[in-house]
Amino acid sequence: MIASNSSSSGVPTEMDRPWVERYRPIDMDDIVGNEEAVMRLRVIAEEGNMPNLILSGPPGTGKTTSIMCLARSLLGKEVYKEAVLELNASDERTLDVVRNKIKQFAQKKVNLPPNRHKIVILDEADSMTSAAQQAMRRIMEIYSSTTRFALACNDSSKIIEPIQSRCALVRYKRLTDAELLTRLIVICELEHVQKTEDGLESILYTSDGDMRNAINSLQATYQGFGIVNATNVFKVCDQPHPVAIQTIIGSCIQGDLMSSQKELTKLMGEGYSSQDVISTLSKVVRSGAVQMPEYAQLQFIKEIGDCHLRISDGVDTPLQLTALLARLCKIIITSKK
Repeated sequence: MIASNSSSSGVPTEMDRPWVERYRPIDMDDIVGNEEAVMRLRVIAEEGNMPNLILSGPPGTGKTTSIMCLARSLLGKEVYKEAVLELNASDERTLDVVRNKIKQFAQKKVNLPPNRHKIVILDEADSMTSAAQQAMRRIMEIYSSTTRFALACNDSSKIIEPIQSRCALVRYKRLTDAELLTRLIVICELEHVQKTEDGLESILYTSDGDMRNAINSLQATYQGFGIVNATNVFKVCDQPHPVAIQTIIGSCIQGDLMSSQKELTKLMGEGYSSQDVISTLSKVVRSGAVQMPEYAQLQFIKEIGDCHLRISDGVDTPLQLTALLARLCKIIITSKK
């Protein structure tokens, strides 16, 4: 690690890089979580014959990082830059990019270790157009002897079936709080971050199993306020404080629509969007932070899920949330009759 924050020439140094890049794992032993998936990649690294891969799972769980580590293990650091093409398919997903950039790379001659292949890494591959995927399928067929493809995506069902049938599927899941906390504590020690226990808990809560989100929140909170505590974290993440949401849910459990609506209006007046409120509502109810009968919790989750779907589809007026609170109150009132 470089000691100075910037060079005298103005050229960015290691210390200028975002923490999420500075502390990105270099080899597979450094990867946190998803042990089964990483173990499969280790076997591929040991055997040396990499198949085409689809890495599917939520964002921030290590899909792209894992395939980069696998590529370094297979090719070595010296050959890595020349033999690996990394593209973000959500930005570079057109037919021309596949026909030109990817095809040219597949045709390029590179001095590789024995029994190794060039690797194309496509991040967010589920954002590629159907025509681009069809073109890539053809390239995968023609250059299968020299080039392997690794497609990272959130939803593997959006990858066309001809590509799916040519790839081994590796599934990733959200990281646990313990796995996130392990990496956050290491970064805090290396960066001398002043923190509180509730601050780290708040980062775990807001990140929801997303390592990239957690590290970015840690850096933003520390650099913005100088100390990582719960209040500062929720300011940076711009999410409603769970205590305020718990108050709203508590009023619904009492069947008090007016009080819950009053708290909701207060939150909306602070500038939070319907998406912010409904996301935190869902987290609080699922976590069991508010005591309620099990039947009520299941009904609350169902109603919140339905409302979340409508808001995500674009119907995000405050009226949606008001109607949701009325339905939640009705669940409790009806159950008491």
